[in-house]
Amino acid sequence: MKRENIKELSDKELLDRLDALEQEYRQECIQHVVAPLDNPAKITQDRRMIARLHTEIRARQLNIK
Repeated sequence: MKRENIKELSDKELLDRLDALEQEYRQECIQHVVAPLDNPAKITQDRRMIARLHTEIRARQLNIK
C-alpha cells in the first residue's frame, strides 16, 4: 500500500487495517521462530507498514487539535 492510499482511508479503516496487520505480524514472527518463512523480508515490510499507519493516525490526531 502506498502513502497516497493510506491518506485516502478513513479513520476507522486505518484502525481496522492496523489491527489486522499487527495480528498478522505477530503470527508471522511466531511462525518464523518455529519454522523459517518462505519470505522473511515480509516481516520487515509488515513492521514498516504498521509504522506508516501509526504515523498517519498520529498526524490526523495532531491536525484535529
